[in-house]
Amino acid sequence: MKLHDCGLFLLPLCLVGGAFAQEAGQTEYTNACATCHGESGTGDGPLAEFLTVAPADLTQIAAHNDGVFPLLQVIQTIDGRSGTRGHGGPMPVWGARFKQDLSGEIGAYASEIVTRGRILALAEYVETLQSQ
Repeated sequence: MKLHDCGLFLLPLCLVGGAFAQEAGQTEYTNACATCHGESGTGDGPLAEFLTVAPADLTQIAAHNDGVFPLLQVIQTIDGRSGTRGHGGPMPVWGARFKQDLSGEIGAYASEIVTRGRILALAEYVETLQSQ
């Protein structure tokens, strides 16, 4: 991704190196997503059997979109604050959770910037999980 391709939502991670963003995204995935979606993203996480809505197979997102990874849609699904729902059910609203964790420490504006960066890193990591 080039800096000029970044909107305001994407700016925080565009300002840092790609390797850092990849590592940050993988860490976010491991901490927030793998328990339901599994380490490989196929929906086989240790909590999957206890959920009323099966976790999506994240490796098939591009395949279900004519081979194109819908980055903005994935960002909105992860964020969840706009009312977008990922797989028809109660996926956590990560945008609100990430921001709440930080608001008391760094303030509302700065926590929003960090939250958007975390979500972008996570979405870009999910893109690397796509089946070829």
